[in-house]
Amino acid sequence: MEYKPLGKTGEKIPVVGLGTWQSNRNEAESLAALRYGIRKGIRFVDTAEMYGTEEMVGSALKGHKGVFLATKVSPHHFRYDDVIRSCDASLKALGVKQIDLYQLHWPNRRVPISETMAAMEKLVDDGKIRHIGVSNFSVKELVEAQESMKRYEIVSNQVEYSVLVRDVENELLAYCEANGVTMIAYSPYANGSLFKEKYSGMLELLDGIGKAYGKSGAQVALNWLLAKNPVVAIPKASSVAHVDTMLGSIGWGLGIEDIEKIDNIEGFSKRSLAESLGFILKNTSIWAGVATKHYHGLGKKSR
Repeated sequence: MEYKPLGKTGEKIPVVGLGTWQSNRNEAESLAALRYGIRKGIRFVDTAEMYGTEEMVGSALKGHKGVFLATKVSPHHFRYDDVIRSCDASLKALGVKQIDLYQLHWPNRRVPISETMAAMEKLVDDGKIRHIGVSNFSVKELVEAQESMKRYEIVSNQVEYSVLVRDVENELLAYCEANGVTMIAYSPYANGSLFKEKYSGMLELLDGIGKAYGKSGAQVALNWLLAKNPVVAIPKASSVAHVDTMLGSIGWGLGIEDIEKIDNIEGFSKRSLAESLGFILKNTSIWAGVATKHYHGLGKKSR
């Protein structure tokens, strides 16, 4: 396994982690994939209060030590006391005494960020979490969150990033690299869009590049992301086959010319969720409560 620094902590984490969004659509298969990935050395798992997959992740972690565990608090729980309660609930669902990385899932402009970050720092002080991260934060939002903290630093920002979705390259990627913030790339295959007919031309280009390395276009897409200094990625681990694709994306590196070729590909792009719906998602948290009920319901249906 390859590793990269986690913020400025001096700690290193795997360059690929096991994502779990909507993994409870087929819980048995996803649980098998998580256990397989952990056995194969992918000791980094990401989940969230909203996903309804924390209990499944907890089951996958049983019998395994040294797995870097990340989860997130939903934006409809950003009030001080709610953050504390959500963390306690996540600890119980995961079956652990401490969470390695606790993240704010989306900004919530209805709650003062200073109130939310005070609760996050309290959780570190109490030993319930080790590190503080955010998700879907712009540079301005990231700076504001950090400036509201008194004792700790934000170590990561989890954002949508792929060969198709590249909003973060406008400003955020450079900021994270310059300021020692790890960028955790979710939806590294653009939520499956890379494999759809509309973007078949992009996949063909990646497949063509991959031939020289004996790799698939999907593996090239992930390796290209990992070539960015502050970036680690968390593809969804919904099957053993998906995990094998992840494993085949590391242990080698694209040449500089191929990286630049992908950097400069034009004609294929997709707006991120933050870019297309960010104003709504960041200015109200009602949607988060609805989404939480929906995703938790997926798990009940698959059992």
